[in-house]
Amino acid sequence: MKEKKLGLMSLILMIFTSVYGFNNIPRSYYLMGYAAIPWFVIAGILFFVPFAFMVAEFGSAFREETGGMYSWMCKSVGPKYAFVGTFMWYTSYVLWMVNVSSGIWVPVSNVIFGEDCTSQWSFFGIEFLSGSRLLGLMAVVFFIFITYFDSKGIDKISKVTSIGGTAVLVINIMVFVGSIVMIIARHGRLEQPFAGMESLQVPLNVAYQGSPIMILSFIVYALFAYGGIEAVGGLVDKTENPKKNFPKGIVIAAMVIVVGYASLIMLVGSFTNYKEILGAGDITLGNVSYVIMSNFAAAFGKAFGASEATQIALAHGFARVYALIMLLALLGAMFTLVYSPLKQLIDGTDKRLWPGKMGEIEEDGMPKNAMWIQCAIVCVMVLLVSFGGDTMQQFFLILTAMVNVGMTVPYMFISFAFPKFKKLQGLDRSFEVYKTQTSANIWGYVVTLTLLFANVFAIIQPALDGDFKTTFWSLSGPVIFGFAAWVIYTRYEKKINSEKVSSEEENAVEQKKIG
Repeated sequence: MKEKKLGLMSLILMIFTSVYGFNNIPRSYYLMGYAAIPWFVIAGILFFVPFAFMVAEFGSAFREETGGMYSWMCKSVGPKYAFVGTFMWYTSYVLWMVNVSSGIWVPVSNVIFGEDCTSQWSFFGIEFLSGSRLLGLMAVVFFIFITYFDSKGIDKISKVTSIGGTAVLVINIMVFVGSIVMIIARHGRLEQPFAGMESLQVPLNVAYQGSPIMILSFIVYALFAYGGIEAVGGLVDKTENPKKNFPKGIVIAAMVIVVGYASLIMLVGSFTNYKEILGAGDITLGNVSYVIMSNFAAAFGKAFGASEATQIALAHGFARVYALIMLLALLGAMFTLVYSPLKQLIDGTDKRLWPGKMGEIEEDGMPKNAMWIQCAIVCVMVLLVSFGGDTMQQFFLILTAMVNVGMTVPYMFISFAFPKFKKLQGLDRSFEVYKTQTSANIWGYVVTLTLLFANVFAIIQPALDGDFKTTFWSLSGPVIFGFAAWVIYTRYEKKINSEKVSSEEENAVEQKKIG
């Protein structure tokens, strides 16, 4: 039976669902206001579109390889480079797990109470076990629970991802349509006034005003918003007429995603006055989405003359609905990602590479030993960050910074390998966007440098403001895990060489006996 190919619209929808994340919109508005919009456009031009074309060429040329990005880099540069890059890609999910394990209690709080009151939680009134420290302990228990169930092979609950994903799409449509309706009801007035170019240049967040490095560091958030595009590499050969439809699909999807982010950031301002709604000290990157969604419901009621009591009821009700949707999506993603990236990493490498029984895959397909080692690492990182003595705001800032840097650094390995991939001979290059070595070199290094500079600014900016802790944790993930990958592979090389020498010595002895 002939495999059904993806049409142009199906391809665009697959790229859109792989990349677009609604949570990036309220967070970006909170950090920069309308001034976030130009950076999404810049990140789209310098990173998203050229990088998507690169992974498409990789995926097409190595269509028979099962190792994904590991195979791309291994054949283009070498196995050690490929392992370090792939290991760092995997560990970005470890950082994501650290973030979500701690942050998942915000939607839980919203579901139960209709608002985020995690900063007020304490364990039997004990001050030491309150705020971020209590969330850290709860995160450890939660992650052990997830790992236990996943290690038993119970992954059916991951089906809630599709429910959460569909509901998040509905939320996007509701916000888009609801905002337009409110603008019409208010005769074109925006809650946060828009002053043209000035609003696009000057951040609403006081912390970013007059600080070029702070503003430049924001580009990491924009780059992170385009994360997930490495997944499109395997879609080239599943597309109808790929030479024509794939480049067109990427360009259209990129335009839809960039316009989607820009327009929805703009629409958030249509119902959210920055100073009134986001000026409070208890707003964090962990709860700002729920605050803005609560305000959306209240503003909708206000636009149509609802009483203050009705506005509050709408805000709490919608906060619960939105929190339940996000909770389902996060739970589904967590149950899947606790084992999926780890299994992919172990499956694609030699078992001898891993110490002890870490490289063993059980009969049910679960890398149980590696999952419990991963659990220990996540729990230690959660406790180190949560017991660092920070406010809730700083706690979520550190977690978000760790994930943003951790998830964008591995892309540099792929883009840096692209010019070398272009030099390889004997590959099926039936799909090509970069026709010449010069264009491959230029865009490979443009994307790499964009990622490098964005991450450098994101890492050093907190330290320049005296926040050395955020800088330390942002840098710690890539450095520690990159070094760990280098040590693991170097140990593996020594082991292989030792086995090779032993084998040669045995052969020599056998030859002497025969002689």
